[in-house]
Amino acid sequence: MQIKIINQSNNPLPKYESTQAAGMDIRCNIDTPITLEPLERKLFPTGLYIELPVGYEAQIRPRSGLALKRGITVLNTPGTIDADYRGEIGVILINLSNTAQTIEPGERICQMVIAKHEQPELIEVLSLTQTERGAGGFGHSGTK
Repeated sequence: MQIKIINQSNNPLPKYESTQAAGMDIRCNIDTPITLEPLERKLFPTGLYIELPVGYEAQIRPRSGLALKRGITVLNTPGTIDADYRGEIGVILINLSNTAQTIEPGERICQMVIAKHEQPELIEVLSLTQTERGAGGFGHSGTK
């Protein structure tokens, strides 16, 4: 598959950091460092615009190292980029740590996963097929 991309940033194109990676790293497109205070969120530009094939989405997900080491994550994770969106990819980051965290120009701030999806037809009914689980959820199976 090929995906058309416009890169208006000073950063290289997104890329996979290992041969079997599911997500490619995305860098922020900022001129000066931006500090996120604890619990503060901001929209970070990427300078990237993509054209996805119909039936595909791009999912914007956190980078595990930023989350573990610095408490920075993508707020609306996963963020979805639809096939008909042509605007700049923006990433909402939030600082969940108890100290200020600074994002540097060109820093890898998230990863993007390209995923196939369906648009099923919804059929309204009055009942659903019964299962052993039924409506059990939210921890119904315990923790051990």
